[in-house]
Amino acid sequence: MLWALCIAITLVAQTPQQDIKDNPNFSGGSFLAYPGPKQQKLTPAPKGKKPFYISHYGRHGSRNITKPEVFRYLQQIMTKADEENVLTPLGCDVMRRIELIEADFHERMGELTPLGAQEHTDIMRRMVERFPQVFKGKVTITARSSTSIRSILSMCNAMTQLKSMRPHVTINQDASLRDMHHLFHIDKVLTAKAMSDENKAHFDAFCQKYPTTERLMSSLFTDTAFIAKNIDKERLAGYLFQLASDLQGTDLREKLNLYDLFTEEELYLNWKKLNAQWYLGWSFCPTNGGKMPFSQRFLLRNIIERADSCIQLEHPGANLRFGHDTALLPLICLLGVNGFDLDITDLEQLEQRGWIDYHIIPMAGNLQIIFYRKNLADKDVLIKVLLNENEATLPLKTDVAPYYHWSDFREFCLQRINDYQEEP
Repeated sequence: MLWALCIAITLVAQTPQQDIKDNPNFSGGSFLAYPGPKQQKLTPAPKGKKPFYISHYGRHGSRNITKPEVFRYLQQIMTKADEENVLTPLGCDVMRRIELIEADFHERMGELTPLGAQEHTDIMRRMVERFPQVFKGKVTITARSSTSIRSILSMCNAMTQLKSMRPHVTINQDASLRDMHHLFHIDKVLTAKAMSDENKAHFDAFCQKYPTTERLMSSLFTDTAFIAKNIDKERLAGYLFQLASDLQGTDLREKLNLYDLFTEEELYLNWKKLNAQWYLGWSFCPTNGGKMPFSQRFLLRNIIERADSCIQLEHPGANLRFGHDTALLPLICLLGVNGFDLDITDLEQLEQRGWIDYHIIPMAGNLQIIFYRKNLADKDVLIKVLLNENEATLPLKTDVAPYYHWSDFREFCLQRINDYQEEP
């Protein structure tokens, strides 16, 4: 327990409000460009135990904004305001910036950026450097991606890096609809419950306590009547904040900025609301039906079944999976990593309970399960879980923290998903 407390204190050393004050990019939450591991030195394995297998799920790297309607709406409003001569000087400048961004993103919506490619290159490099035994010799590495191009390219960049460091490994990589059932399963029944009127009302009530639009509107437009008649203020402010957050992962990050449109307090409050939205949408929150993480039961079963098979081999290599935040986050909740299986209704408690989205699912966010043993005959296989390359806790007792016995982890996972009753 002392180890877990020390890790928690180390990795959540200051509040999101302070993080955002120090660096506005943190306000982007899940848009945060991958920060790399905070924990540079990992805890040594128990005597004689060596890493021999890795099971992994990673989100694609930084990418361009995915929704064309963001640009359509912003350009529609700004153009109309310009035609009616109700833009402030800042509003005119913002219209120019939006046009420059749209031109750069044109026909590249949702695509992996060079920074996103580099994120996966670096993660793969550190994986090989940290666990060289896993990639030793003519071992086979199995890599699977969702059919999204940004995930495929994330996988390809990681595998290119691996091949440059270990030219003798055999890489078996693919991206097929056949694997989507577990790599990126969308449970329509559970999703419908998460989008219920009750859950939406819970979120709306929370957001109403933290208004962030009025000052922004008056900074962009000179006519309150124009605003009232033409603008959905929440939508406009939300799209501008989304675009501002996305820029940090693109080639435009050194040339353009939109965070200057928001005050420090507004950045924090915008993050606070989106952080709550992630919790309401994908966790064990009672108002979303309390079962949303089970949407990734097939992914977890695949992780276990592949591990059971690989443990029988002397040099099993690794199973590397590349997908999306909306699979990674509920998987993390399902496993209870770092206490993220919490089930509270009071959204004000999220920060103090450690639910901070950019610690969980930044761009290229990843979960690595590292397997250890002495040799093939050693049946006491241990695992260590890394969340974004930092040692993490599980809701299991262990006498070798931060390591856990595979048998305990396996039993916990299978019992959790086997006890789940399919929703009608």
